[in-house]
Amino acid sequence: MSVDKDTVRRIARLARLKIEEERVEPMMQELNGILAWVEQLKEVDVEGVAPMTSVVEQRLKMREDVVTEPNNAEALMTNAPGGEDHFFVVPKVVE
Repeated sequence: MSVDKDTVRRIARLARLKIEEERVEPMMQELNGILAWVEQLKEVDVEGVAPMTSVVEQRLKMREDVVTEPNNAEALMTNAPGGEDHFFVVPKVVE
């Protein structure tokens, strides 16, 4: 897969980026280089390799799920800019 100048302009428009005309050609080369690198990654044999989330194997520390603080809703609401019946009041964002 290769990217042409029109595709670079379209991607920039979709990303709401303003790209000067003299930057279109270098950006096209960069994107084609990235895509070529991804194609190289597809050739790597990963058969039998377990997926991992980090290069360092770690186990999450587990703890009991116990309540450590008492139910003190009044204290939690003291710094709230607005509250009602122990709930935070926020401006409406969806109409």
